[in-house]
Amino acid sequence: MQLSKGSRDCEHGRVQEDISYIRQMLNELRSVADRDGCDMLCYLIEMACLEASEIEKEKPNSRFYG
Repeated sequence: MQLSKGSRDCEHGRVQEDISYIRQMLNELRSVADRDGCDMLCYLIEMACLEASEIEKEKPNSRFYG
């Protein structure tokens, strides 16, 4: 079943909001890990932040939008 353009736009907006929230939480977790001197954990969280940023830039017809 194909989604209508309006449904895809709504889906895109929801995904964008979710990814933005995830990125914000990752940034907070990175701050905690950094404060506690967990270098490897900081690195891994930074990689997840970069991935979230890339997903935010994706177009609605990409792999993350069905």
